[in-house]
Amino acid sequence: MMTPDARHSASAQNALAAWYRENARDLPWRRAEFHTEFGAWGTLVSEFMLQQTPVNRVIPHMEAWLARWPNPTAQAAATPAETVTQWANLGYPRRALWLRSAAVEIRDRHDGVVPRDVGSLLALTGIGDYTARAVAVFAYGEHHPVVDTNTRRVLARAIDGRSLPARRRGATSSRWSPSSRRSRRTRRC
Repeated sequence: MMTPDARHSASAQNALAAWYRENARDLPWRRAEFHTEFGAWGTLVSEFMLQQTPVNRVIPHMEAWLARWPNPTAQAAATPAETVTQWANLGYPRRALWLRSAAVEIRDRHDGVVPRDVGSLLALTGIGDYTARAVAVFAYGEHHPVVDTNTRRVLARAIDGRSLPARRRGATSSRWSPSSRRSRRTRRC
């Protein structure tokens, strides 16, 4: 028998899933053909580009990027200068260099295949908790919490009735984060 809390949780999950089905934007990285063509590499590129950059600015850059470098091995062969030039005006060009470094590591350590497990993803340059879990979940269907700022906002509103969850002074994560552990090579962009 379900407890009242479990019934409430299931009801909230069903309502959120129904809302998503009705309101989700049609974005390239959500389409099956995107995953067929670019696999986990496409997911990784989109996640790097979407860090602090509006979706409408990312889409044309991501499409051009993947047309030029459709897999990690192709990206790894590019020079840092080519990489930063292609990044263009997305901002925080260091992300482009981290993505290129991750591509080199994927080529050299993983035979050109983006790893599926979170630990191996976290070992790549520029990849932190959110991005590692996002790639594992969105590209490979793994089951991990993927908690970004927007998810934290939804949970804070639904659970605590406020727009953002409070952070403890000096804390690097909240109760809605998968972990406070971050890769040493990952920096906030």
